[in-house]
Amino acid sequence: MKCSSIALAAFTMLSGADAFAPYARVGSRNLRSGSSNMVMKDYPKPNVEDTDNYRFAETMSSSFKGSIKIKDESQKKNVAIIGGGLSGLACAKYLSDAGHTPTIYEARDVLGGKVSAWQDEDGDWIETGLHIFFGAYPNVMNLFSELDIHDRLQWKIHQMIFAMQELPGEFTSFNFIPGIPAPFNFGLAILMNQKMLTFAEKLQTAPPLLPMLIEGQSFIDEQDELSVTDFMRKYGMPERINEEVFIAMAKALDFIDPDKLSMTVVLTAMNRFLNESNGLQMAFLDGNQSDRVCEPMKNVIEKAGGKVVTNAPVKEIVTNDDGTVNHFLLRSGEKIVADEYISAMPVDIMKRMTPKKWQNMPYFRQFDELEGIPVINLHMWFDRKLKAVDHLCFSRSPLLSVYADMSVTCKEYYDPNKSMIELVFAPCSPIAGGNTNWIAKSDEEIINATMGELARLFPTEIANDAKWPATSEQGPSGKATLEKFVVVKVPRSVYAAIPGRNKYRPSQTTPIPHFTMAGDWTSQKFLGSMEGAVLGGKLAAEVVANRAVGNADLPIKKIQQHIVDASSDHVPKEPIGVKGEGGIAFGAGATLEKKTEALLKESDPIQFASPAEYAAAA
Repeated sequence: MKCSSIALAAFTMLSGADAFAPYARVGSRNLRSGSSNMVMKDYPKPNVEDTDNYRFAETMSSSFKGSIKIKDESQKKNVAIIGGGLSGLACAKYLSDAGHTPTIYEARDVLGGKVSAWQDEDGDWIETGLHIFFGAYPNVMNLFSELDIHDRLQWKIHQMIFAMQELPGEFTSFNFIPGIPAPFNFGLAILMNQKMLTFAEKLQTAPPLLPMLIEGQSFIDEQDELSVTDFMRKYGMPERINEEVFIAMAKALDFIDPDKLSMTVVLTAMNRFLNESNGLQMAFLDGNQSDRVCEPMKNVIEKAGGKVVTNAPVKEIVTNDDGTVNHFLLRSGEKIVADEYISAMPVDIMKRMTPKKWQNMPYFRQFDELEGIPVINLHMWFDRKLKAVDHLCFSRSPLLSVYADMSVTCKEYYDPNKSMIELVFAPCSPIAGGNTNWIAKSDEEIINATMGELARLFPTEIANDAKWPATSEQGPSGKATLEKFVVVKVPRSVYAAIPGRNKYRPSQTTPIPHFTMAGDWTSQKFLGSMEGAVLGGKLAAEVVANRAVGNADLPIKKIQQHIVDASSDHVPKEPIGVKGEGGIAFGAGATLEKKTEALLKESDPIQFASPAEYAAAA
């Protein structure tokens, strides 16, 4: 019974969505074009605890205060952690729970890494990315419970809202009816809709998804060698499903087009959401991530005796003759000696910091197969209120992934008179399937292209503004003009989940004694995401805590034979290290000023290559 019902949900999932009559209104505005009298409305926290994944996360968290907590002071370890992003913070938090003394060394003056936020000269908060919390984030939800900050999540109505590509200015949605369990809720939400795929196309989509439901994770993992488009064509899915569904899904999951994205990523997400009734329900944070998430994590760490040090960039991982870590050397010249060492750096930064003595080891050579994906986050302030929904919207645009009117969705940014739209601009490079390296473009070029897309999303509202040529076809009814914008570029964001990469994600246990790896790009069952970052840090803490109480080290993940064979031929060099300061230098995001741009051109020239040059380099 369960398999047949899940199958029903699976083949209907990819159908598109329509506004199911009883839920056709979001907040106080109909999803179709019309006047806006939008008022923020939050919904009660859903039951995210009644899932196997949450129970596993909760049990793992409890182990740090139980089975792998130190039994006496002799087992207590001083732990040095490079990186104060979510993974480093989570790692330190759980090490503190286990009785250890962690110290985080964060290069920047703000915490959070890829979820960091800061204020500009006007006092407006600028975010590295538009971050949404899902019910199917068990480790994040468990962490929020432990920190007692669930009240900082603004849960939205259980919907997924899409802009209609062929009907500018209109939206359509998956509507999840309260009280209907998974996977029936997903199946029912989409069966009520006929806008994006025909019933025949839905039926044609079903057979390729059945192995996912019958064989489970083994089938999902095997699809890593195929792109979404390859999978679709191999199994005879209708071509139209690509433009109707997969483009939006792929760009939302990894800022990448479906012809570049591993099918394992899509199947992993589908499998999770199909089996958790509230897995797809979304929440916005009620303010900026630095204050509302990172600060309470920092407070817990420091209250337990740990430290979080900012403006402390690590220059070098200094090794002994046998390759073990001697100390971390800060740019200030200070030497950091600890019992245990952890890297919570992004993969691209770790590659630049890998000591010479480690470079012939297969474990570290596999990092060459991984790299961060470029993405751009935009903040756009308008002179009046646009018609909006109090939710995340999937744009289904060639240039944009998702967006939200933060003046409606978020308490700290609430403004009843003007809109502030936050958008994810993707794909923005050839590796992600784009035709342009948008990281190399000026802010004005990026905003002009975005204004053209917004003119499609809001056809009767965006003004014909001579400053932005892409709006030149707007009619006289459009009045909204752009007052301010900020472009945050992240040249190396989450690891690029292109086909065949999953097998190279390393275990948290490394071949170096007392050196452990954290980060969302390390091996864990969730995607490169906030959930993956928290779990990656938690798993790294488990390695250290487990070792401290005298247990055998957790195993190193199997390394591909071709990596093993080629490692001995590699010519080791002195590590390049990190040049410059700020978010971009250390694998996060920032506004790209002239000095930063020049440094990026020097350290990561591929970001400025043409598609032809990129193809040649690849």
